[in-house]
Amino acid sequence: MNEIELNTSGNRETYQSSDGQLSIRIPIKISRRSGRKLLKRPDGEIIGRPWDQKPTILQSALARGHRWVRMFESGEVSSLKEIAKREGIDSSYVSRMINLTTLAPEIVEAILDDEVPDHVTLFDLAVDPAVIWKEQIANTFP
Repeated sequence: MNEIELNTSGNRETYQSSDGQLSIRIPIKISRRSGRKLLKRPDGEIIGRPWDQKPTILQSALARGHRWVRMFESGEVSSLKEIAKREGIDSSYVSRMINLTTLAPEIVEAILDDEVPDHVTLFDLAVDPAVIWKEQIANTFP
């Protein structure tokens, strides 16, 4: 793995040049993870969201549903059955995952932030979701 490291340690330092320009030096470590840069403080704490985290089941299902909708809308496939055939899965599974694309923005945000209550399952969200977003939210966050 290629790793880029800034060899600074200690507290931040501030410098002012003769022309009045202010420079601040902050000790950080930059590592590459799967081609992306990951920032770490000298104590090893990660700054920002780590990209090498595995997505949750709900996050993967949501992404899969959106990918399949894009495939259908772009004309790449002509039916949900064609998606199922390509993926080697049942067409009912495809339709349930596509249902996730109709979720309220608050629920999508909770899925992406991994803040969905423990009692809510993928089945609860994907099978026959309410059409009105307020009802979806009431069912998900009682």
